[in-house]
Amino acid sequence: MKARSFSYARPKTMAEAFAVYEAAGEACYIAGGQSLVPTLALRLQAPEVLIDIAHISELLGIRLEDGWLRLGALTRHAETLTDPLIAKHAPLLTAAAPHVAHPAIRNKGTLGGSVALADPAAEFPAMMLALGAEIEIANAAGTRRVPADDYFIDLYQTALEPGELLTACWIPALRPGQRWAFDELARRRGDYAMVGCGLLADMAGDKVEAIRIAFLAVGATPLRAHAAEAALAGRTLDAAAILAAQAALDADLDPPADESMPASARRHLARVLLGRLLGTLQATP
Repeated sequence: MKARSFSYARPKTMAEAFAVYEAAGEACYIAGGQSLVPTLALRLQAPEVLIDIAHISELLGIRLEDGWLRLGALTRHAETLTDPLIAKHAPLLTAAAPHVAHPAIRNKGTLGGSVALADPAAEFPAMMLALGAEIEIANAAGTRRVPADDYFIDLYQTALEPGELLTACWIPALRPGQRWAFDELARRRGDYAMVGCGLLADMAGDKVEAIRIAFLAVGATPLRAHAAEAALAGRTLDAAAILAAQAALDADLDPPADESMPASARRHLARVLLGRLLGTLQATP
């Protein structure tokens, strides 16, 4: 199939983008287009106007500001692999980046696009949860920041309202004593994960003071494993604590069954993966 005919606009500022959207009957924003273009081709979306935001300078840039790392929405996936500020202050994001699709997609796809789409099987939305990020959202009236815990609502549904733009992701800079780990299980590298997980822990020696655990591909949204986090908080990270966290996942995860895998198998893989990642934390000096 081919996309239906549409008009094309290329605004230079966010104010222009909002004005075009407001004047259009039905419109879509496009940046990297790695998710939108296939949906246009399948006519799952049929906007009257396509608004190209890939050249708006306000959406560019990576900078450290008051203890937060601000990643502009147009940050390419590939940049998360190579940018030294990300590697130093948000290494969990760098660890997840090689698992995002394939190089051609990473070169074009944007961080903002991934988080705006909120695919529950994508790596970066889940890492926003693990990192305790805040999502910067703008409209014609101004800008607000929404904690990642409040941003993901349901399948492909977020705190973004029609016409709004995700402009940046704010990530708390890594603090001394924090440890992180990421991995996913997929049939082939670059395929969607059967299950993936990233975690960020505040450690005092071998003791877990606090931890954030986020899973992908286990539900309608990226998910925090609150029960597993509670099972670890305040405990020495030993074999007993790891087993307790794995057992607690039964209260956190209720993955849907699908043609590729029963829910019980996905839950089992989540327990295995969490055990591996906590073992990595345990071995990290």
